Amino acid sequence: MESGQKRLPRLFFPFLFFFFVINPKPSLSFSPTDHYLLNCGSHANTILDNREFIADTSIPRPIIKLSTSPKISVQDPTNRQSPLYSTARVFTSPSRYEFQIKRSGTHLLRLHFSPFNSAKFNLFDAQFRVSANGFTLLSNLDLATNSSNSVDLKEFLIWVDGGGALVVLFSPSRGSFGYANAIEVISAPDDLIGDTARFVGSDGIGDFKLVARQALESVYRINVGGALVTPFNDSLWRTWIPDDGLLKLESAAKRVSFSGRIKYRLGGASREVGPDNVYNSARVFNDSNVLSPNFNVTWVLPVKSGCRYLVRMHFCDIASKALNLLYFNVYINGYLAYENVDLSELTDRLLASPFYADFVVDAGTSAVLDVSIGGSSLSSPERINGILNGLEVWKLNSTIFSLSETVSVDSVVQDQHSGKIGFFIPAVAIMILLVAASLFMRGRFKLKDSLAWSSEGGSKHENRLLVR
Repeated sequence: MESGQKRLPRLFFPFLFFFFVINPKPSLSFSPTDHYLLNCGSHANTILDNREFIADTSIPRPIIKLSTSPKISVQDPTNRQSPLYSTARVFTSPSRYEFQIKRSGTHLLRLHFSPFNSAKFNLFDAQFRVSANGFTLLSNLDLATNSSNSVDLKEFLIWVDGGGALVVLFSPSRGSFGYANAIEVISAPDDLIGDTARFVGSDGIGDFKLVARQALESVYRINVGGALVTPFNDSLWRTWIPDDGLLKLESAAKRVSFSGRIKYRLGGASREVGPDNVYNSARVFNDSNVLSPNFNVTWVLPVKSGCRYLVRMHFCDIASKALNLLYFNVYINGYLAYENVDLSELTDRLLASPFYADFVVDAGTSAVLDVSIGGSSLSSPERINGILNGLEVWKLNSTIFSLSETVSVDSVVQDQHSGKIGFFIPAVAIMILLVAASLFMRGRFKLKDSLAWSSEGGSKHENRLLVR
């Protein structure tokens, strides 16, 4: 050591480790690089959840381009609770919003729909499709809003390269029109969607690759064992619903809560992945019902059949009083997806520290996803337990780059040609299908023979015999 250089106190280094590893961003809130909030069809800005939505007529053109002719805005004659849903932009011909993107990565796209009957248009009668950067997102039958003052919020996750654009295209059906009340475009944190997930199916367990490059539609965001989490309490302005009514057997699990500090770690789940209000509540096995390691607690989630889904399970051990007391298994649709989960080891030997796991699964014809936690053979008889804090489900795009089951390859091509179809369309459709199928089979997932969990993981497990 050079003369005159002072040595820091010995206790200072453990403090630094604790401060930066356990709290990597202790005082900074998430600030997205790309952040657009549009109030469609309005000439005034408005506030929702403490966020200001800018009138789409006042955004500088180089930043956002609105291509529609003519530019039609409508206003609800009734007095609504939120001014954001009192106006809408109406599209009588194919029209697009083009958002300039600075940062490469996953972007949140949220579309707000709340119909009303104006003097010129009855928005309840709208029939249209929505696509973005080559992915078909919505078609006529996807909108469930059918009553006044109701809001249908559709959220998608789409990869966009920096320096490019996110182009959102509204395509009315012949003789009809489309509309939007509000649009959000937000660049997501790097750790929100990883590039690999575990594929779980009858043929085994393997790696599903290129997850972040898929188009995803948010289907469920559930605060297991906890209360409703509103956008005001989430750094990505998300809503997490309680799991009431989703348990196969309500008495199989009990709620637990935690009033201490959630210990976020570098390399673990961040607050943007899941907020404190999700990780400080959970469901665990109901002690009186645990008879053997074959015990399961199951959440039943209705979904659309024939689709592929990304399932994210959030864990945070807020129930154990010491390390290495909690071991459990994870099942999806009856298949063993993760055996002998040991949160103490997965979180660098910390309690109350978040961890999440991503799985890809096909819904098949059952139109439900069964997500279960079950006892582990590593658990001692007096300590059989399991825990789940949060649950998210996204629908993945199909091989024809569509998140809508009601749209065909022909209709995707029509989006670009404004309904003018030539004799070459069937050939184009076949080419798109062949190329998409080839890419899907070649690069999407690959089964492995040797993995870190049981080689029997893909088969129906005996624990399926006692589902709670």
